[in-house]
Amino acid sequence: MRKVLLDTIKGHELLARDIITDSGIVIMSAGAPVKIEYAKKLKELGYSYICIEDELSQGVNEEENIEEKIKYECQDIVRDVIERYTYQGYGELEEIKNVAENIICDIVNSPHVLYSISGIRKKNEGTYAHSLNVCAMSVLIALRMKLSKDKVRQIALGSLLHDMGYNLVKIDYHNYNYLKSSKEEQKELMKHVVYGYSSVIKENWLPVASKDIILCHHERIDGSGFPFHKKGDKIKIGSKIVAVCDAFDSLVYGFLIPKLKVHHALDYIVSQAGIKFDFEVVHCFIELIAAYPNGTVVVTDEGETGIVLRQNTKCPTRPVLRMLTDSNGRNYANWIEKDLKTDLSTMIVDTMDTDDYIG
Repeated sequence: MRKVLLDTIKGHELLARDIITDSGIVIMSAGAPVKIEYAKKLKELGYSYICIEDELSQGVNEEENIEEKIKYECQDIVRDVIERYTYQGYGELEEIKNVAENIICDIVNSPHVLYSISGIRKKNEGTYAHSLNVCAMSVLIALRMKLSKDKVRQIALGSLLHDMGYNLVKIDYHNYNYLKSSKEEQKELMKHVVYGYSSVIKENWLPVASKDIILCHHERIDGSGFPFHKKGDKIKIGSKIVAVCDAFDSLVYGFLIPKLKVHHALDYIVSQAGIKFDFEVVHCFIELIAAYPNGTVVVTDEGETGIVLRQNTKCPTRPVLRMLTDSNGRNYANWIEKDLKTDLSTMIVDTMDTDDYIG
């Protein structure tokens, strides 16, 4: 199974998973051929990709995808609670505690699964899918750092609510490029941390550490962040953790900034360890995130191509590959598998969209 963008559908692909609407209705069943007109209709409904079965994806493990599991279970609840609280002035924000506990439980029950981030979202998922991803990754790091149960809960709550202030900014931030915006627009977008913090300041059930995450997740240890330009140990551990996860997810999904491939986003986070991001947090982070999710087509330093079959849990940058072409671009006649955990001579240098691969 592999994911393909609807824009690349040729009309002969077989659907690998049921397509289910937000209300739970199956609109296409697994095994059905995907006609081009179906792909166009799915795009109109807000979908950007589908999962298909084909020769290229043969043998690819359908790993447990925590990202999709949490999004399916929690996204509607998070959206409903925050929007009722923000826009309509009613509703109990405290309901978000149940979501935080569910996410913690999902992570605890999947201790050996690397977090695979797809990089593809439906148009209507926005900041809520982002917040869920940031929460899941932040909980993973907090558990790896052996923080107390109370601290993990505080981080889960703060990360779920960290961007709620975007609902209160005075410009439309959807499909927005922060780097191309005016100084005035940038200043307004930066106020989301203050707007979010101000909206929860009187919520006595919400821990101080969680409120600090809402206010300080854009602080950087070199003092280059905002709103207070805090440095080093002046930034609390929860805000340091969420800073890394927020930046990574924003880069992979292109939220307000140009989109990067997963491994390039990881490279950026690593490059800023000890500069903008806490070194220990980054060290834990890179041990938990799959640099090359299953189904990714990769290019090696020898010019070969391969598709990622499965992950090595303790080596997130060294997955198991099925080789597709040799260094001369010729297809392999027989199944050749390379485990990069043991084959240390092979290096991955880039990835390519599976739709660009010509077998």
